Amino acid sequence: MASINQTGTGIRLPNFCNLGVMLRALVVVNLFVFAAAAMRTRTLEGYWYEFLLLAAFVEPVLILSLVVLCAARRPLHAMGYVPAIFAISLFEVVLAWGMSEAFQAFFPDVPPLPFTLVAFLALFATLCTLLYFDMRARALSPAIAEARIQALQARIRPHFLYNSINAALSFIRSEPRKAERVLEDLADLFRVLMADNRTLAPLGKEVDLARQYLAIEQLRLGERLRITWNVDAMPAEALVPPLILQPLVENAVYHGIEPADGGGEIKIDIRREGERVLMVLTNPFSGTNGHPGGNKMAIANIRERLQLHFDVEAAMRSEVVDGQYRVTIRVPYITGEST
Repeated sequence: MASINQTGTGIRLPNFCNLGVMLRALVVVNLFVFAAAAMRTRTLEGYWYEFLLLAAFVEPVLILSLVVLCAARRPLHAMGYVPAIFAISLFEVVLAWGMSEAFQAFFPDVPPLPFTLVAFLALFATLCTLLYFDMRARALSPAIAEARIQALQARIRPHFLYNSINAALSFIRSEPRKAERVLEDLADLFRVLMADNRTLAPLGKEVDLARQYLAIEQLRLGERLRITWNVDAMPAEALVPPLILQPLVENAVYHGIEPADGGGEIKIDIRREGERVLMVLTNPFSGTNGHPGGNKMAIANIRERLQLHFDVEAAMRSEVVDGQYRVTIRVPYITGEST
């Protein structure tokens, strides 16, 4: 079963370039080092000596492995899951044996380990680590979790649907072109919402979808809704979780613009900062005078999908600053060529 992973593709190999994957691999392998040191001695003083000795051998192997596997992620992904596992296992055995020979040259007093033992330990640690990542990916995206996320993604408040249809009806006789545009935008919006949204999507398409949504709301709200787009520096090719902007602008209209007597302005700033993409959405904060409920469901949904796709490399923050509600999202800059 394909699962959501850090690169958005349908394979089960972890993205070894992902910071979260690197940190978890370090933790898993070092747990083996702790256990192995405990098995080799029964005294506290001897334990720390054994641990440092094993760490001096394991850590360079682990770091070099992560560097090489990150650089080789494309050919590994192209090979398929099972052949990639064999390739990784063979590489780890060769690397561990080569490192053991170099280790023996630096520590001649330490008894050398036979090749069969080195190969067994390398295979055991490698397969256990890959099994952990595979089980973690499956645990993060079972059918129930995917169904819940899909339901949240496909959810548009009934009031928006009713208001959009009423807006189209009000324009049918006086301004038929406007009515036609409203229905076309509404159809495009629901077509995207009903699609399979488990993989990453280009940021440019997400912006177009948010523009269509706001175009419908602007026809209904008129001058009460003011929109400022700062997207000149936006990397349209960057891949982001689908429906990452539309729920935010929907909340901005529902909780920020509609309750305000004079309406307000929604600002959307999107730009690239080095190897990251920054998205900032700002709207008026109505406090306790807004609609019942809040932004928590949409915010929690987006935060969950950011974690599923990017792990610890993505960040999201919501805050109230000077009477404005601000949502800031940072994701790694990746494209179709870099996955």
